[in-house]
Amino acid sequence: MRLKRSSKGLIGVDITSATVKLIELKQAGAHFQVDSYAVRPLREGVVVERRIRDMGNVAEAIRRAVEHARPTTNQASVAVPASAAITKTLTLPASLNDSEIEARIQLESDKHIPFPFSEVAFDFQRLGLNARYGDQQDILLVACRQQDVSQLTEALFQAGLEPAAVDVETFAMERAFSELRHQLPPLSGDDDCVALVDVGATMNAFHVLRRGRITYSRDTVFGGRQLTEEIRGRYGLSLEEAGLAKKRGGLPEDYRHNVLDPFVDTLVQQIGRSLQLYYTAGRKHEVKRLVLAGGCSVIPGLSHRLAQESGMDVVIANPFQRMKVNSRIDIHTLSGDAPAMLTACGLAMRGRA
Repeated sequence: MRLKRSSKGLIGVDITSATVKLIELKQAGAHFQVDSYAVRPLREGVVVERRIRDMGNVAEAIRRAVEHARPTTNQASVAVPASAAITKTLTLPASLNDSEIEARIQLESDKHIPFPFSEVAFDFQRLGLNARYGDQQDILLVACRQQDVSQLTEALFQAGLEPAAVDVETFAMERAFSELRHQLPPLSGDDDCVALVDVGATMNAFHVLRRGRITYSRDTVFGGRQLTEEIRGRYGLSLEEAGLAKKRGGLPEDYRHNVLDPFVDTLVQQIGRSLQLYYTAGRKHEVKRLVLAGGCSVIPGLSHRLAQESGMDVVIANPFQRMKVNSRIDIHTLSGDAPAMLTACGLAMRGRA
């Protein structure tokens, strides 16, 4: 089964371990306009390591997000985790058309895909003629288990949305970064190499992008949930109370010194370690800027400490900075949520094609 392709007017739906994020973009001249959006929380354990464990709860959260956002379309795009997808560049004869490429992939699936073809959802894209051999073409193959696609599309169906596209998280991230690049001051030289650090609830993902493409990725199991747990344990709060206190403040005076600063220290060390491992892996292109994304990117002191430790500019991601915003959306709330909306934004940007 092929992965579903997109059409115009998509809603991007990002399902993480802590929240469901939904955003609808439409074309407005040379740019996009944010037409609707919503973020709704998920209970702990409902989504674990980007896999849905409680379909009913996830569908209900999406349904509540749709009710709040009131989008103008019901066509939605979702993404499988990069860890669940296989991406390979194949070299095939340039004379093959799409049907012949598809047949060739099926015939040779055991060479490229490590599970039975009957369980596979796949898609491919022509990348153009091979740089060395003019009679060959490069083909990007993307494959994952059909059950991963079915689980995500079922969540959309149950929430009253129509699945129009299934993407891969890293592709969505690259698409959103194409918008972010326009906001960043130009770097000296022609080697545009940037680290994008997505700090979520349970993980932080470190990506290096060169000329807009992800060339290196590393995930670390450490995120905002650890800070919430520390608040809960230290001050005797429930998990929900600790989460609210983390966002709204009002914690005792020792919070910054005894809880927040140690958390920031650990996170900065982990990001530094990921950068070290990038160079250890033999990558020669120097990272010249850090872009922070994810719900925890705005934690007080994090960007300042990262700038101090790395000696680089550190920018908080806001993919909506150049976009028009529908008048019914609270621009301040959207700006606050923006760093966590990169994947959802990249999914919604598929509607441009």
